[in-house]
Amino acid sequence: MEEFMQYYEKVYPQMYRTALYYMRNCQEAEDAVQDAVLTAYEKFYQLKDREKFAPWIMQILVNRCRRRMKSWFRREEDIQNISISGENALSKETDFAMAAAVKQVFWELKEEERLIVALSVFGGYTSQEIAEIMKQNHSTIRSRYRRALQKMKKKLEV
Repeated sequence: MEEFMQYYEKVYPQMYRTALYYMRNCQEAEDAVQDAVLTAYEKFYQLKDREKFAPWIMQILVNRCRRRMKSWFRREEDIQNISISGENALSKETDFAMAAAVKQVFWELKEEERLIVALSVFGGYTSQEIAEIMKQNHSTIRSRYRRALQKMKKKLEV
């Protein structure tokens, strides 16, 4: 338990930021992180290489976020209504117009592109770590990350 907590304390801020940007709602992000941590704790004994704890638990978190979002669509709830409180909590920057524009452009990206950008920018992960989390080729992740940033830049310039 103590060993797990040491690893968890190091990655919690990244997990929460990633879940928050993915879920767009504080409570949903906290629930997703909690679900991921519970699952990771139960399966911690299966992790042979402790150095890969961060990518491993982030993969669990991403899967939990996806499941939660799928359940939203099954219930046919309006995602905009769910995310209003999250939007208010995220905006503490001085340039509100730019922050809103960046958020809007971010959410116009495809789901996979959003995840890659969120893990890199908000989670602080390298493209190699993101490739491990998403179980994809390292160069594919780099290309998709660059394209996503180019899309965002192009839309912000207009």
